Order: sequence, then structure tokens, then C-alpha cells
Amino acid sequence: MSPALASIPLTGWPFALDATLESGQVFHWHRHEGGWAGLIGSDPVWIAQPEPERLVCTAGRAADVRAYLGLDHDLTSITAGFPAGDVPLAAAMAWCPGLRIIRQPEWECLATFITSSLKQVPHIRKISLTLRSRYGLAAQAAGLPDQWAYPTPAALAAAGEAALRECGLGYRAAFLHRTATDISEGRFSLETVRGLADDEARAALCTLHGVGEKIANCALLFGWQRLAAFPVDTWVERVLRKLYFAEDPEVGARTLRDFARSHFGPAGGYAQQFLFHHARMSGALS
Repeated sequence: MSPALASIPLTGWPFALDATLESGQVFHWHRHEGGWAGLIGSDPVWIAQPEPERLVCTAGRAADVRAYLGLDHDLTSITAGFPAGDVPLAAAMAWCPGLRIIRQPEWECLATFITSSLKQVPHIRKISLTLRSRYGLAAQAAGLPDQWAYPTPAALAAAGEAALRECGLGYRAAFLHRTATDISEGRFSLETVRGLADDEARAALCTLHGVGEKIANCALLFGWQRLAAFPVDTWVERVLRKLYFAEDPEVGARTLRDFARSHFGPAGGYAQQFLFHHARMSGALS
């Protein structure tokens, strides 16, 4: 192993780096020299999985990588809390058991999902990279491609709505700009969300411009690590309708959301991610 790299042993529950980074949680990582180049916050990092039981990463970043990739999550306990006899969920888990919920910076996560509304993953990625390159601070490291940190609320507030529209956001530019302004001017505190119970945190996030229940749940799950949060987007709604409510095609969206919250348990966000990734990547709904 190169002296410029650190090794991270993987034991117990399987882990899949490629699937985790490509599972619709984050949008700024690049394939690079047999691994992935990206940022954890504003720090450039390279990560690879040369074998199932080991990761390698930029020297000095092993602790950051472990935390970011959710390697501290006890998947044995988490999956033990899933509903017994749930055949669709069992199939999704068997298809890719190595997924993890990534521990993202709160603002970066919230802002990215504000820009994701009604967009496909390639479009979300393009918007994220454009915002970073125009308004984020450069985060360069030897041997890695040029990268930029996600812009701060103050940077996006100063940019203005019109400039954000030029980054491909469309109507989402108003939402992102107003939310960034509210945060940068102190009318909303991301730190306050940390101390709230899940329902209170969701309600607080939904007071922000462009944030409804789905985006709030994405932010809670991927940013604030509220593993009970269960985002229901178009893919997940299709999964629920086809695999859980096939005999009731007219079931309402609220019923689906209520079912998800009660059925999948205290770590339902992990169930959601297994179901989402399986549906999107395996062709299971085609």
C-alpha cells in the first residue's frame, strides 16, 4: 500500500462503496484511478475498495471516511428491527446488502435536496457541481481533480436568484435563494434542528422555502441521521404501490406515507434506501 494511503478494515456486515456513492444520496463524487474522488465537507478525499473486506483512503482521513460512510451503523441491529416476512424488502436487501446511509453535512444535504425536486440524478449532479464551481471555495489536493466545496448559505444568498437560475435550477432558484438568505441572516438555525424530536424537526424544516415533507425527510435522514425518516419520492411511491398496495391502486399518497412510517420501524430510512436503490438500479419495477 502507498504510504500516502490509509487502510480501513471492514468486518461484519457487508459494505459496498460503489453502490453507496451511487445510491442517490450524494451527487459530487467522481470515479478516479480505480476509486472515488470527492469532498467530505471541504476536505478532498480519495476512497477505493480494493477488496470486500477493506477500504483505502487518503492518509489521515480514515476517521472522517468511516464516519461519512456510516461504517459505525450497526446493520445487524438495524435490520433486525425490520418487519418480519417483508418479501420486497428482503429482496432489495439481498440484491445489495452493502448500502450505508451517508452522514452528510447538514446544509449541503438540505440545499442539494431543495435543488432535486422533480429532477433525475444526472440533473441533480450537474446542478450541484455547477453551484460548487461558481460559488464554492476551491478544495484541491495533489493527484485529485479540481473540486469545490458546497457553497455556504451566505455565498448563495449573495449570488441572487437570477444567478442561481443560470445554474439550471429553474423555479428551484427562488427556493434555494430564500432558504440560504433565511439561514445566513439568522432567521433559521440549522443547529436548532439537532435538538428537536423527529416530528418537530420535520415541521421546522418544512417552514423553509421549497421544503416539503419529502425534502425534509431526505435532509433528516442523510444530514441529521434521523434513521426513522422515510422519504417518499416518485420511485419509492411506485415501489409502495406496486409491492405493498397492488390490490388498492387508488391508495392515497398520505396513506402510503403513514404506512411507511408505521411499517418499517425505527430505522425505516434504511429500508427506504434499500427499496429505492433496488428499484432504480435493478429494473425491478419495469
